[in-house]
Amino acid sequence: MTISLEALRRCSIAVDLGAARTRVYLRRTGLIVDEPTVAAVNTLTGGLIAVGTPAERMSGRTPAHIQVVRPVSNGTVVDIAMAQRMLRLLLGNKLRRAWRRRPLVSAAVCVQHDANPLAQRAAVETLTGIGAKRVELVDSLIAAAVGCGLPVERPEATMIVVCGAATTQVAVLSLGSIVAAERVPVGGETVDHAVVQHLRNEHALMLPSQAVRPLHLVLKEGAPASGSTEVHGRDVATGLARSVRIDVESVRTAIRTPLTGVLDAIGTVLRRCPPDLVADLADRGIMLAGGSAVLPGFDEMLREATGMPLSIADHPDVCAVEGLGAMLDGKVQPLALDAMVS
Repeated sequence: MTISLEALRRCSIAVDLGAARTRVYLRRTGLIVDEPTVAAVNTLTGGLIAVGTPAERMSGRTPAHIQVVRPVSNGTVVDIAMAQRMLRLLLGNKLRRAWRRRPLVSAAVCVQHDANPLAQRAAVETLTGIGAKRVELVDSLIAAAVGCGLPVERPEATMIVVCGAATTQVAVLSLGSIVAAERVPVGGETVDHAVVQHLRNEHALMLPSQAVRPLHLVLKEGAPASGSTEVHGRDVATGLARSVRIDVESVRTAIRTPLTGVLDAIGTVLRRCPPDLVADLADRGIMLAGGSAVLPGFDEMLREATGMPLSIADHPDVCAVEGLGAMLDGKVQPLALDAMVS
């Protein structure tokens, strides 16, 4: 993967192809695309009906001949052709206007820390298919750390937990490189599934997929720990619409259960680190980033389990692409080390 800032400064565009959202950063302009990684396809004709937010709204509401697909799964492009078509529509006239006089030369894309060669090749082919002549691969953990404002280039430990839609990555960085990292298949989608299963098992209620995230907001802000809230869904037995009042604390407990895998990953990473770096983290703590960083109770659970300070990034969902954009714009400088003379 690319570690040369000089190579990144020659890039014109930065892309973060996430399982939940796709974000595109244009050099010296900023974020120009922030849309769900979703496409709606007419299976009879093969034509695209919608991409991004309009396609996401169709999920679970389409007739048989319309299929809502996600070309990115677990942080990896699984359908290159569909990802290219989706990107072309998302960029639209924005890309053509930006390069009306200057053709697209190179692009940078975030990939997961332990991405295999096939996953890296899929990311490269996706961007070359929309006109990029050269593609630089950047570790998403380093990009997210830069986007959070962490001093990754200094000889001191910084720990970041990037909680995405499908996976959570934990890493300790020092001197611009990753000292230890771990990835677990736990993310926002896992938590959503836990909420749906809890309501099905305890209340015989099937919750619509698009109602899970609003329920997260209610659990976090709208109800006290001992209170209750009303949810609407479909009765498992009769199939009729039904509303039930659920205990807030029981749902919070169901959410915490899958998140324990993140605690195991943090412990594994700390055991791999030198003692000096772990001592740095005792004071500096953990930075939480990613679109699922604001899950209700997640930050409190990490604080209680690790006993370390924890901070949530100002804009956790866009940390990776903003960090990549900062590298493109030349805002990140490597640590200057004087050469030793023998």
